[in-house]
Amino acid sequence: MRAILDVLLLALELYWWIVIVAVIFSWLFAFNVVNSRNQFVGMVGQFLHQATEPALRPIRRFMPNLGSIDISPIILLLIVFFLQQVIRRYGYALAPF
Repeated sequence: MRAILDVLLLALELYWWIVIVAVIFSWLFAFNVVNSRNQFVGMVGQFLHQATEPALRPIRRFMPNLGSIDISPIILLLIVFFLQQVIRRYGYALAPF
């Protein structure tokens, strides 16, 4: 049971970093720091969008419109942090070994 919880925590930690990289990439893309016509940059951007958009879309649906400010990644990071803490505090306590 602990092995499953460890893998779940690792996946959440990896997703945490994917969200952060996606936010930084979106800033770099918005300010034309990265070349949007480069094939590698396009592939990285597409991967980050596909990895984060399914989790961000429901959050954006419930968030009020703040203009050009998007705080949905912050909400997603808070949710991931909350899940990690629940697993660490309660999941390990309930695990038999």
